[in-house]
Amino acid sequence: MRISGVVIVIWLIIGAVAAGQRGYFGDSKTNCAKAGNTVLTIISGPLNYIGVNPKVNCHTPQPSK
Repeated sequence: MRISGVVIVIWLIIGAVAAGQRGYFGDSKTNCAKAGNTVLTIISGPLNYIGVNPKVNCHTPQPSK
C-alpha cells in the first residue's frame, strides 16, 4: 500500500513537470479548456513523454442579453 502511494505521487509530479514544460502554469488567463488540459496532462503523468497529448474541448454557455 505504501509503495503504491509513492508511485502515485511520483506519477503526478512527472505530470506536473510535463504541464510546466508545456507552459500551462505560466498564463494568467484560464478557461475551461486550458484547465482541463492542465489536469489531464498531470494525471497522464509519464505517458506525456511517450506521445500522449490530452486535449479538452469545452464550451461554456454565454450569458443571455
